[in-house]
Amino acid sequence: MGTDTHDAAGVDEFDGLRPLLFTVAYQLLGSAADAEDVVQDSYLRWRETDRARVENPRAYLTTVVTRQALNHLRTVRRRREEYVGSWLPEPIRTDADAEHDVLLAESVSMAMLLVLETLGPTERAVFVLSEVFGHSFVEIAGMVGKSDATVRQIAHRARAHVRERRKRFEPGAETSRAVIERFLLATQTGDTQTLMDVLAPDVVQISDGGGKVTAARKPVVGADRVAIYLVRLARNGIADMTVEFGTYNALPAVLLRTADGRLDTVQLIEMTGDRITGLYAIRNPDKLRTAELARVLAR
Repeated sequence: MGTDTHDAAGVDEFDGLRPLLFTVAYQLLGSAADAEDVVQDSYLRWRETDRARVENPRAYLTTVVTRQALNHLRTVRRRREEYVGSWLPEPIRTDADAEHDVLLAESVSMAMLLVLETLGPTERAVFVLSEVFGHSFVEIAGMVGKSDATVRQIAHRARAHVRERRKRFEPGAETSRAVIERFLLATQTGDTQTLMDVLAPDVVQISDGGGKVTAARKPVVGADRVAIYLVRLARNGIADMTVEFGTYNALPAVLLRTADGRLDTVQLIEMTGDRITGLYAIRNPDKLRTAELARVLAR
């Protein structure tokens, strides 16, 4: 096999695994931009690898991406601690097909990613690799540089931690469209009573402006407070924006655009039954740069 043919085969092999590698990196980092950087760096390392010595490219590349993501995660944790206001993961546009794999859909939901943020880097990697991607403790031990016994203990702690904080997850469904339309109309018209009808009593609104645009610095909790907050926003100009529907992080989402077409906000809507339980508004322009790029996920 010639060098060019060998290189082409390596590129094809990597590209075939790219959705999986991006999904691993995104779940470990909560940032699409950082995940893309990790995947690209892993590709460069792959090009320099003697692939004849790689028995299992999938396992090998997952290990490379995991280690790169862990190194990156340890460097960004302090920046997130110093973040202005509430920090939310970077939203990713997902096809409706992602909802068909409920485990995958839940693993990239805002609620789950926020729970993962409360884990240490190694705990997060162990949980994601075992619970989402189905790797054995022996495989994970090699990926994170720990013993099998240590990984088992970490997995047990991480699983208990996530279970205590995990919300019930329901993938976006067409039936939610009518509720969301009522929610939007009530917000735009200042109909507080209808808002109270569609919001769960313990609903949480989290806004991420990153200190670069106006956003609530702390989560707004409770149907009455969220309703008042949303009506006030609408009166201050949001009602003048154009509205589009989309699917982000396997959840229904509303996209708000300014008069010149600029994407201003991606608001993900989390529902249980016919009530809205979580609202996640990402307004930080740095997190919206590639928000309209459809992402293919895999596990």
